[in-house]
Amino acid sequence: MSEQAYTSLASWWPVLSPPQDYDELAVLLMGVMQQGLTRPLKSFLELGSATGHLGSHVPEQIELVLNDIRPEMLEVSRALCPGREHVCGDLRTLNLDRRFDAVLIHDVLMYLLTPEDIEAAIQTAKRHLSPGGALLLVPDAVLETVQPGIAQGGGDSPDGRSARFLEWHHEPDAQGAFRVDFSFLLREANGEIHQVHDVHQLQAHPYALYERLLEEAGFELVDPGELAEVHGGLLILAKLTD
Repeated sequence: MSEQAYTSLASWWPVLSPPQDYDELAVLLMGVMQQGLTRPLKSFLELGSATGHLGSHVPEQIELVLNDIRPEMLEVSRALCPGREHVCGDLRTLNLDRRFDAVLIHDVLMYLLTPEDIEAAIQTAKRHLSPGGALLLVPDAVLETVQPGIAQGGGDSPDGRSARFLEWHHEPDAQGAFRVDFSFLLREANGEIHQVHDVHQLQAHPYALYERLLEEAGFELVDPGELAEVHGGLLILAKLTD
């Protein structure tokens, strides 16, 4: 694995995937977190927040803390989410000694390769939730839904840069492990173009694993209702009960 996408190529993400395209998703996910609460959503922690594309659409009146393990990603996030608190650290061990109304863990879940990693992330979320708090897990896929395929995208930046990418998701094995090959074409403002091949190893865990680990950690699953269908059904919402 190389995963240059999250280190040396971090500054390209606002070009590769324009932040303005995340406004509807941010509203949807905040709405789902609110469904897991019996009080207004006033604060949340995003674990594995990457470059802050979602966070850039969170209203100022909601307290938001953004966490990622890659300092290069957080540097981009600070520019997209000025004034927000950013914390560099491993989501499996992070301890801010603070509590929030909700915790969000998005597609970084696909990079947690073992059940122990998922359990550790859930325990981190629990440490940071106030009583009755909501945890929203949003994996790209679970074992029951993961499929090989291709995705593509890109964009153009006002600073003159342009970028295009292709993702090749290979056939998963019986346990849900799969490789993703990324191909990036990056055009600098001066017109120079360079290509990067980047390799990532991901894991689609069974839905039952998430369900079991949440229940063992003291969470109660909450049905997100029709909002789950808006996002393809992959919204795992739980409420802290103990």
